[in-house]
Amino acid sequence: MPPARRRMGFVFQSYALFPTKTVADNIGFALTIGSRDRKERGRRVAELAQLAEIDGLLDRYPHELSGGQQQRVALARALACDPEVLLLDEPMSALDARIRVKLRNELRAIVDRLGITTLYVTHDQEEALAMSDRVAVMRNGRIEQIGTPAEIYHGPRSWFVAQFIGSSNLVEGRVVAGGIGRVG
Repeated sequence: MPPARRRMGFVFQSYALFPTKTVADNIGFALTIGSRDRKERGRRVAELAQLAEIDGLLDRYPHELSGGQQQRVALARALACDPEVLLLDEPMSALDARIRVKLRNELRAIVDRLGITTLYVTHDQEEALAMSDRVAVMRNGRIEQIGTPAEIYHGPRSWFVAQFIGSSNLVEGRVVAGGIGRVG
């Protein structure tokens, strides 16, 4: 199936914006493929720019934008095709911590408002727990544990998940009749 018909939005780690296209042209890129006329494309671009709070930046080029603004353009472009699934590959890794927290809250609100199934890849445990309904912790390409953020945080099923998910108190022990015994 050609990319334009897959109904999938993708936000790359590097945002992958077209440097020679304006914000409006970057958002509208996916809309040029298909049967939308120029007026309908313009309405959709304006709607997405407002949703991403970048409607005042439509005539600017990517090099004239901050990292947070570029991330919003990439998100608006990914939403342009009205996707059924949104894939985000570490979209906030290049942003400073303060902006990350603000944008992750805004991103979560947009995804919730639109009701789009979203797969969010991150190495930031705090971000994963804050953004997700379900979390899959992976190691070497294999899933270690899947669950809600609370299940993962409060009930890690392996040493790796416990260490990976954040600061934890790990106590070594062994199972004995009637409870847990000391090691050594």
